[in-house]
Amino acid sequence: MIISNLSLSCAHCPEGVARSTEATDAYEEVSGSLPPPSLSPTGHLVVAVCLGFIGTFGFLSNFLVLTLFYRYRALRTPMNLMLVSISASDLLVSVLGTPFSFAASTQGRWLIGRAGCVWYGFVNSCLGIVSLISLAVLSYERYCTMMAPTIADGRDFRPTLAGICFSWLYSVAWTVPPLLGWSRYGPEGPGTTCSVDWRTRTPNNISYIICLFTFCLVLPFGVILYSYGKLLHAIRQFYRCFTAFFSCSIPEQSSTLKTFSRVTKTFRSIRHEKEPQVSAAAPSTALPTPHSIHESSQEANHVAQSPTNQDCVVSQTPTAVSLKPKLILVAHYRE
Repeated sequence: MIISNLSLSCAHCPEGVARSTEATDAYEEVSGSLPPPSLSPTGHLVVAVCLGFIGTFGFLSNFLVLTLFYRYRALRTPMNLMLVSISASDLLVSVLGTPFSFAASTQGRWLIGRAGCVWYGFVNSCLGIVSLISLAVLSYERYCTMMAPTIADGRDFRPTLAGICFSWLYSVAWTVPPLLGWSRYGPEGPGTTCSVDWRTRTPNNISYIICLFTFCLVLPFGVILYSYGKLLHAIRQFYRCFTAFFSCSIPEQSSTLKTFSRVTKTFRSIRHEKEPQVSAAAPSTALPTPHSIHESSQEANHVAQSPTNQDCVVSQTPTAVSLKPKLILVAHYRE
């Protein structure tokens, strides 16, 4: 009865109070529960400005990444393909999610009803999990590449495509259940965005929240920590300095060169095998002919008569050392 009288009395309320009542009714229409404390008009304006900046910057930066990948063939590598998948998911968030929350923040209430709230919650939850799972797959791929005895083929896109498909299917598998009755999507925060229902404390909802937190946050975050932790431990040119930085000491000097990763060693070995083997010509054992001895003596006399040639001989590069036997032969002839 008190709520009914409050609703009737608000018919003659100022515009700000009437807008607050509209936001309350919209929230109850979407979620069927009491609304949380709403932000002030200034708070909604600050949120709208932040969302506008994030959405614009996210769209431009990710669109630039996709354009560069499409324009330049040199960027089409397996690792960059995984980065393109992450950029695509972030770009879709900027297109399919941020504009609606931005518009809702400018008005202080959700604008597209319950169906739009469910759609917004599903799309943004799915794309967010795609980015997180893709980062976990990317870190594990880097770990396998460095720890494997042989380097992965830079032209084989099958493992990367498999990782991308796994990321998207895994995300869809964990964001579809709320559409089928295991938990639900509803408003969150001040009522201008929608996500998984974090407020309802029922066994059905709590069980989904626990599983979502475990398999879509703790598990991928653990994979990232494990993979990059192993990489840091493998690169000991970096691990010793890292520990010395926190202990305020001088890093120990190692007597062996074990700081290079296996990937670097494999690159060097492959490059060494591909480089042409140039062998130095063996010195000739044939006896000099009178004609060659005469030419050599003339050349030696020319060198002796030139005042600037002495400096040139001193500043010869190591590649000119092969001329030394020729000069010795000339000196022997003059004796």
